[in-house]
Amino acid sequence: MLVTKNLAPGESVYGEKRISIEGNVDGTKTEYRVWNPFRSKLAAGVLGGLDDIFIKPGAKVLYLGAASGTSVSHVADIVGPEGIVYAVEFSPRSGRDLINMAKKRTNVIPIVEDARLPNKYRMLLSIVDVIFADVAQPDQARIVIHNAQSFLKDQGHIIISIKASCIDSTVPPETVFAAEVETLKKSNFKPLEQVTLEPYERDHAMVTATYYRHGKAI
Repeated sequence: MLVTKNLAPGESVYGEKRISIEGNVDGTKTEYRVWNPFRSKLAAGVLGGLDDIFIKPGAKVLYLGAASGTSVSHVADIVGPEGIVYAVEFSPRSGRDLINMAKKRTNVIPIVEDARLPNKYRMLLSIVDVIFADVAQPDQARIVIHNAQSFLKDQGHIIISIKASCIDSTVPPETVFAAEVETLKKSNFKPLEQVTLEPYERDHAMVTATYYRHGKAI
């Protein structure tokens, strides 16, 4: 079971199970939220064996493809009150849910814009430590590259969920994954890990990489 410490105790986001643990010195309880890998590509990647997602307390994270904010809310739990999650979602309908979620998690900055056009939200962001991307578009790697060039610090990290069928359904998923990784390499990324998201998602892989802004990737 995967859980995150609830940033807003007493509040669930999508009906997830909450677990309270007693034993704090001041007599209070600590509440955790169960992170469902069938509802979150990032959780699926963690349970699929990723050693490091680089998202930690105090981190600044750019989350591309935020949808209604279910997975974003767990990232907000992880980075805590000292961190920030810039959550970009194109769909106005999902964006409304995202905005409502952010009312209870003030470390989330909801941005209803197209992740393919980072200049549209440039004024809302500072430099970030990590980019997570779950955008089901044919140009998934290119979207991440453009956002990294705009916002990711030197030697910051990306985590990209690659959906093979959105890119090319006529070739084996492994071929698509390899091509996307090669695209990243050509733009100063050094791949670190790659895992599949089975059994939670079909034909998905999650890739992590380090970004060398000044072209020193090995």
